[in-house]
Amino acid sequence: MRKWVMCLGIAVALAGSSAFAVAADQASQKFIKEAIEGNLAEVAVGKLAQEKGQSEGVRSFGAQLVKDHGAANEKAPALAKNMGVAPPAEPNKKQKAVYDRLSKLSGDRFDREFAKEMVADHKRDVAAFEKEAKRKEAPTAAFVGETLPTLRHHLEMAQALAAGKSASR
Repeated sequence: MRKWVMCLGIAVALAGSSAFAVAADQASQKFIKEAIEGNLAEVAVGKLAQEKGQSEGVRSFGAQLVKDHGAANEKAPALAKNMGVAPPAEPNKKQKAVYDRLSKLSGDRFDREFAKEMVADHKRDVAAFEKEAKRKEAPTAAFVGETLPTLRHHLEMAQALAAGKSASR
């Protein structure tokens, strides 16, 4: 009888740990999907900044976004596929709405709103990546480790633009 109870206890413990593993995997799957959508959005908004930006700082930051987020999205879709996630092909609805709103602006107003949006967006990105970084065994760990320093730098650049300073690399 004792062996049976002990086996049952082990089975319950294993079942509980596998449920945790599935939940963690789902969290990483959601994370990588959102990261890809974010990269797609940043590339699109970066191109918009290159076209519509009045200041050299905005145009330069736009080019940096296209380069860095484009590079991140060369790695992320393969990681997503390995995790059983179909990589998104476009930004999400909120990100599209931001693009649409910014695309209707021009001149100094575009520059101000772009910088403001990039500060808010990169604060969210850094927070999401830092949260994922705490999950050291997550399948996204290497991607997060490579990408987080760039996102932090983008946040600094966006904050400099929003404060009216040049966004230097």
